[in-house]
Amino acid sequence: MDAVAALERIAFLLERSLAPGYRVRAFRTAARVVDGLPPGEVAARAADGSLESLKGIGPRTAQVVREALAGEVPGYLRKLEEESEDIGCEGPGAALRALLRGDCHTHSDWSDGGSPIEEMGRAAAALGHEWTVLTDHSPRLTVARGLSPERLREQLAAVADLNARWAPFRLLTGIECDILDDGSLDQEPELLERLDVVVVSVHSKLRMDARAMTRRMVAAVRDPHADVLGHCTGRLVTGRGRPESRFDADEVFAACAESGTAVEINSRPERLDPPRRLLRRAVAAGTLFAIDTDAHAPGQLDWQILGCARAEECGVPAEQVVTAWSADELLGWTREGRVPARVAGA
Repeated sequence: MDAVAALERIAFLLERSLAPGYRVRAFRTAARVVDGLPPGEVAARAADGSLESLKGIGPRTAQVVREALAGEVPGYLRKLEEESEDIGCEGPGAALRALLRGDCHTHSDWSDGGSPIEEMGRAAAALGHEWTVLTDHSPRLTVARGLSPERLREQLAAVADLNARWAPFRLLTGIECDILDDGSLDQEPELLERLDVVVVSVHSKLRMDARAMTRRMVAAVRDPHADVLGHCTGRLVTGRGRPESRFDADEVFAACAESGTAVEINSRPERLDPPRRLLRRAVAAGTLFAIDTDAHAPGQLDWQILGCARAEECGVPAEQVVTAWSADELLGWTREGRVPARVAGA
């Protein structure tokens, strides 16, 4: 078994299970170190016992490398595979998951993600995605290393370079743009115009008065640059948790339906946002939907099945899910003017 592939697969499975970051980093780092060695050096070091002398290689990662070089499935990988839930093959959400072609909400280490753009893109392609949108944070979210206009321009150039080598897979340009207090968006309009997909989300003053929050969100989803309303309640359902923001959901979803802005079904296990009762109200309002992972690491890209299960349970029509569209259909929607009646193949 290829040693780099074994290390990367272990990291993927750890990310998918929300293992501590330090454990994931150990295997991601080891994979990069091994991948960067000259041909033959890995085998030579495994033979003479000097793998652990390399910075970034520890006893456990070295054991994985040695077992892979011996033609075995490393024991730790085998254990994780046996413990891992068989995501997406059957059961709730599987039928809808099979229709999905992409993901509108992902992060890289350019902001608060844990992996380079290249690793996120390769993982998305390996999962069968035809396209994925890179949506690192906007400037005001300094705690997440939000991208200044200058850094976003640099990222656009980096994505263009990757796409030149990755065809037919397409990494689409995007941003998760903060919704400011007055409903305006936290990035230069000229830059938002250049992006393929703009996800707009509330990250601050989550306990704002319900009427003010409603006005704030309605203004944002009506902005001509906004394509997807991200994790609309801002809730967290694990750990210490965080309550939902209060707003008039019917008014916000009506504005989404009118403007053609998709409501995100956020698949992160600690979010699962919107709650079922609100998701059903968005269905009744006739909105479009984006089933997204909000992934901050490659393994988290496999969480879409969680959003798909909730979408099926709440009666989300598959033809209203923009992440089931081809890249050209998606870009037709974002570039040519969002209309709520637009469906894949129209």
